[in-house]
Amino acid sequence: METDHIEKRNAVMKTLLLVISCTLLSIGTCGGPLVMRLYFIHGGKRVWLSSWLQTGGWPIIFIPIAIGYYHRRKTEGPSTKLFFMKLPLFMASAVIGVLTGLDRLPLRLRRGPTSCLHFTSFSINAVVLLTMGAAVLGLNTSSDRPEGETNKEYIAGFLMTVAAAALYGFVLPLIKLTYKKAKQTITYALVLEIQSVMCLFATLFCTVGMLINNDFKLIPREARKFDLGETRYYMVLVLSAIVWQAFFLGAIGIIFCAPSLLSGIVIAVLLPITEILAVIFYHEKFQPEKGVSLALSVWGFVSYFYGEIKQNKQKEKEKEKETEMEAEIAEKKKDTPETSQVPLLEL
Repeated sequence: METDHIEKRNAVMKTLLLVISCTLLSIGTCGGPLVMRLYFIHGGKRVWLSSWLQTGGWPIIFIPIAIGYYHRRKTEGPSTKLFFMKLPLFMASAVIGVLTGLDRLPLRLRRGPTSCLHFTSFSINAVVLLTMGAAVLGLNTSSDRPEGETNKEYIAGFLMTVAAAALYGFVLPLIKLTYKKAKQTITYALVLEIQSVMCLFATLFCTVGMLINNDFKLIPREARKFDLGETRYYMVLVLSAIVWQAFFLGAIGIIFCAPSLLSGIVIAVLLPITEILAVIFYHEKFQPEKGVSLALSVWGFVSYFYGEIKQNKQKEKEKEKETEMEAEIAEKKKDTPETSQVPLLEL
């Protein structure tokens, strides 16, 4: 009974964590591009800086790590560890972090359209629909093209966006694989440590680019020329760093609680929603393609969750059958009379 109670409590906590992670991912996926759009619309031009901001808020992760340590210290005593990560996991996280930094660059360079798995027929259907939704969103986007941009630059930006999407599609399952191959117990506290290391190395990668591009010296000058004022310039940068951390914390939290495919599904379905928000906040044109993309994305999202619910019900039925069979076997053993053992005669 006590074991069942612990399992139920863990299931509730995992569900709560999944809901929080989905909320954070939604805030980051929609808010990140919108805040960055605000930066570029009002005079921001530092591409490396915008890349750096997407991972530069990684010290924020130490807040939940510190809270978790304080809670463990109260229950386990002074002997509890502050960090759990071992060297092999640190190295794997560092490599994924560099890949993440590499992915952030083409995602920001583009100025075209905004931007270990178990498959079922429903999840495949969801992926197809979401892919179609993203493709439709990319159609007829010439009106979104910045002034003075050539066809060559626009096409190069589009190709880099596709490459960035493909790379990040590789990164998400790679994180899940790292969890499985790690030779230590994966807890949420350890997941936060992995995320902090990933963001640290991604930030270092972008810092090198900023140093080469001389961005650190040009930031004060850009702040003075910013349309909304110098103070609001720095406020936009800080807000951007915080919102992007919500994206990463949400993504890695979902991967911890569920298949990495779910993280990709949520990101994909939020893409057209981000476009709708851009229409509301930045008064962009609402083209028919955006509506079609939103409809396809919602359809794919519903298809995925319908499949998950159906699969979970099937698993519950199978579990009930196994429990009933075990109970029947146990009863048969009780009803069967014990056969008396006749001692062997010694010759």
